[in-house]
Formats: sequence, structure tokens, C-alpha cells
Amino acid sequence: MKRNIKIIVEYDGSDYCGWQVQPQVSTVQDELKKAIFNITKESVTLIGSGRTDTGVHAKNQVAHFHTESSIKAEIFAKAINSQLPRDIVVKKSESVALDFHSQYQARAKAYSYTIFTSKHRPVLRRNYVYWSRRNLDIDLMREGASYIVGTYDFSSFEAAKSPRNSSIRTINKVDIEKENCYITTLLEANGFLYKMVRNIMGTLIEVGYKKYSPSKIKDILRAKNRDFAGVTAPSHGLCLEYVLY
Repeated sequence: MKRNIKIIVEYDGSDYCGWQVQPQVSTVQDELKKAIFNITKESVTLIGSGRTDTGVHAKNQVAHFHTESSIKAEIFAKAINSQLPRDIVVKKSESVALDFHSQYQARAKAYSYTIFTSKHRPVLRRNYVYWSRRNLDIDLMREGASYIVGTYDFSSFEAAKSPRNSSIRTINKVDIEKENCYITTLLEANGFLYKMVRNIMGTLIEVGYKKYSPSKIKDILRAKNRDFAGVTAPSHGLCLEYVLY
């Protein structure tokens, strides 16, 4: 009997070319599919809630696959983990309705972006933070971020030739917190365009450096042109935090 198995996955994206299977490179999706095949002998279609780019991490990526295996749903996590490399783990597995779709039914996603501000480079967390030698004004960054909360055309913050039907998205919240040398930004939205979070962060960083005034964000949104926004922030500071259904 066919079942639909939902899994929650955590991974360190440092050594992977993103989530999506691609020829001749290592990806998270490919490692999971191989692990599932090893325990079920089925070549499943594994669908994630969305793609993450090369070097991007995830704490709670959601994916699903159909199977006719008799393995108990809650045991799948342990079984798959026995076949995975150390930088990927399935935190939970469960049976869901056959029509559950991890991508199409997601109503919101949240990403965090972490910046390390110090004169010396980070060593132990170098793969998980963006290093800024300069201090950032987080009050200015918060003000700038306030202008992107809501429903807008985010064309100015999407990568060129991005595959999508619409560039309109709704950002529910942007929270920016500082603890010692670390500045962490959490962005929650109903969906994100290709490299949208990294382009927003690159722009907010420049606001923090006082290169742009916070109100410049409004002009960037109105322009609907990628050339008006800041640089793309590096991928390794980015992490998929959660997906809501």
C-alpha cells in the first residue's frame, strides 16, 4: 500500500551544491534519495519545501516521498540516518495524507542570517556566519527592514533569470537581534524569490554601514530593478529555520 512519508531534515550545507539534485555534483536531496533507496530499494521522488543554494544550511527542511515499503513511518528517520553522511540528519518522520505536498502547501518559511562583527575572523563558526570587520548600526538596519514588511513586488531583490510566476511576496516579519559579536536576522514570508534573502541582507548590511539611508529601501522596492539593491550576501550565513503549514 502506497504511503506518503513526511520528514524533517537538518543539514550543514557547507559541502553541498544546494538542496536540488544536479548532475555530477553532491546535493542534499541526492544524499537523501540514495539513503532511502538503500533501505527500501525504491527510487523515490523526494520533494522539499523549497531549494536552498550552495553552502546554505537548514535546521528544519521539510520533504516528502511516496513509498510502498512496510517500514513504520516513525522508524524511517532512524533507518535513513543509518545511511546518511554526518552532516545530514532526519530529525523526524511521520505518515501524512497522500495529497500532502511539502512545497505547494507551505504557507510560510523563515530564514535566519547571522553576521559576526569582529576585527578577527571567525574560526569555529566560519561556515555559519558572514564576517564583517566593521560594526553595523542595527537600529538603522531595523528601520530599513521595516520597509519590506508587507506585500510587495520584490523584483529588486531577486536574482536575474529567476524561475517564478510572480515576484510578489508577503514578508510577515523581520527581527534583528544582537548578542555580543553576533547579529542575527530572522525573515519570515509566504515565500521567497531566488536569492531574495541574501539580496535583502546584502542591502541591509550596507544600510548598517551607513552607505544607504534606511528609507532608501522604499526606493529600491519601487524601482523593481535588481541593479538598485545592494550586493548579494554570502550563502554560508543563511539557514532555513522552519516551514509552516
